[in-house]
Amino acid sequence: MLTTRSPEEPYLVRHDGGWFEYQLPVSVKAVISWRGRLPLLRNERDEWELPGGKLEPGEDPASCLEREIQEELGWRTTVGEPFHAWVYEVFPHRHVFVVTYLAAYDGDAAPAFSHEHKELVLVRPGEVPDLVMPDGYRTAVARAAARGHFA
Repeated sequence: MLTTRSPEEPYLVRHDGGWFEYQLPVSVKAVISWRGRLPLLRNERDEWELPGGKLEPGEDPASCLEREIQEELGWRTTVGEPFHAWVYEVFPHRHVFVVTYLAAYDGDAAPAFSHEHKELVLVRPGEVPDLVMPDGYRTAVARAAARGHFA
């Protein structure tokens, strides 16, 4: 049976030696370049987020991300390398480890969004700082832009 440090910190699990360790869900996200723009999705907290989702047991991160992008945007993408990782404090009692990958879509079909989100926008990287979104996503987009990902 797992013992957590406190009800407010369910992500810190006690081990037999008395020390605590993070037990976090893993979420993989993509900074996707399509015609110099980036698809973003509005979630239930009215934040903009990158496409992607939670890693399922037995699933490798790149396959998870390809599946999530197909489900959320209707796109088959090429997933590149992971390039940014951070711990997102969704709420004080809920943390998620986020790994962000570079991805590209070369098709002609515009993205469509699934029932999981409220809205979809395509933005230029320079528009991201003005949007309501977690700082980790902003950092990932800025790093991708600095690498020439949207050129």
